[in-house]
Amino acid sequence: MIATLYYVHDPMCSWCWAFRPVWDEVRRQLPDGVEVQYLLGGLAPDSDEPMPAEMQTHLQAVWRHISRVVPGTQFNFDFWRLNTPRRSTYPACRAVIAAQTLRPDDGATAMTQAIQQAYYQDALNPSDDEVLISLAVANGLDRDAFAALLNAPETQNRLLDDIRQHQRLGARGFPSLILVKDKQAIFIEHSYTSAEQTLAAIVTAL
Repeated sequence: MIATLYYVHDPMCSWCWAFRPVWDEVRRQLPDGVEVQYLLGGLAPDSDEPMPAEMQTHLQAVWRHISRVVPGTQFNFDFWRLNTPRRSTYPACRAVIAAQTLRPDDGATAMTQAIQQAYYQDALNPSDDEVLISLAVANGLDRDAFAALLNAPETQNRLLDDIRQHQRLGARGFPSLILVKDKQAIFIEHSYTSAEQTLAAIVTAL
């Protein structure tokens, strides 16, 4: 192994959704010897409070901005009409950890993609446990096992460990790419539209 590339993300981060096509291509073309490790961002802690109207308006503006600057990124604005949004992404982050626990090979990636599809395309609310459980079942995970892990103390502790680790590494929001080589953490400037540009930045850091 030459280096470790940390990908810091949150499944309910709209910029991570926009970055997904580029990241998928980057991951396929990474040089040999670069190991990828994922760290969950924990964008917003648990909350049962409805999202204030001002925040809802702001996030809808962010979605529109992303659609303009990252061509091809689509959002289903019915989400804001059909749900009671909450500023709470910890449940979705724990869902990714629970899925990884049950299916170590691809559970985390599959759950992240399912949450993004549900949130941004299907207008479902991944802050709700029942939505997350239904996504897990649709991905072939056992309902009872997943539900037990979703809010288990050990799952929450793993999320908090991820948050502390990306803070130590110096993540600058989500998504962040941080290359660690010879115990040195190097922040990678990424492009939302060019896998080649992002790969070039990684290769240069190596």
